[in-house]
Amino acid sequence: MQRPDDRTASALRFTTEIIAWVATPWALAPHSWVLAVLSVVVLIGLPTVFTTPGDKPHNGMVPVPGWVTIALVLLQLVAAVISSWVAWPAWAAVVVSALAAVCLVTERRRWQWLLAADRVA
Repeated sequence: MQRPDDRTASALRFTTEIIAWVATPWALAPHSWVLAVLSVVVLIGLPTVFTTPGDKPHNGMVPVPGWVTIALVLLQLVAAVISSWVAWPAWAAVVVSALAAVCLVTERRRWQWLLAADRVA
């Protein structure tokens, strides 16, 4: 099964990831600067280290099955939505929530491919 063209999904996913990277430490900083820093390390570090072979032009240091990559994307989406509601005005959180919902829809084909790749491997 060939990897689907996901340029639109990739742009939406990356936008949501950036929002998670900004909003999560912003939401955590008033409670603990250590958690704020740790959140950035987790949100950026885990997807950099753990990747499904064939999913990206570069492979991470640790190959993982497709469901792990899906879980990492879901972590980013959840972090973006929850953190935006905690840290930002409601109108911004609504926009982030809508973006995350659209991202879920556009990710569907890639996720099917990631899960099908698990069956082949």
